[in-house]
Amino acid sequence: MAQLLVVDDSTSMRNMVAATLIHAGHGVKDAENGQVALDIAKENGFDAVITDLNMPVMDGITLVKELRELDTYTYTPILLLTTESSAEKKSAGKQAGATGWLVKPFDPEKLLHTIDRVLD
Repeated sequence: MAQLLVVDDSTSMRNMVAATLIHAGHGVKDAENGQVALDIAKENGFDAVITDLNMPVMDGITLVKELRELDTYTYTPILLLTTESSAEKKSAGKQAGATGWLVKPFDPEKLLHTIDRVLD
């Protein structure tokens, strides 16, 4: 299955997302903010990235922009998983290069379906 990077400043949210993905057979690494995630992404290849929007040190929009600057992540699916649902925030995510947007609290089946869809 796929290797996924999960980024969220909430330990419980990272654990819930990771558990869902691992149960479905995916490999998961996690990070507590965008800067840590960017450092991990530079050292490892991932099939997709799932990131929160609002985090300390580096937020999700900045992370998406930074990842898109790396040749290895030009076409990698990047999903924002956040409590934010405004059209303005979604537009900012899309402009940064995000592939999709999921709203917390997440539905595990919807998350897995979305991962399957973006990895095809």
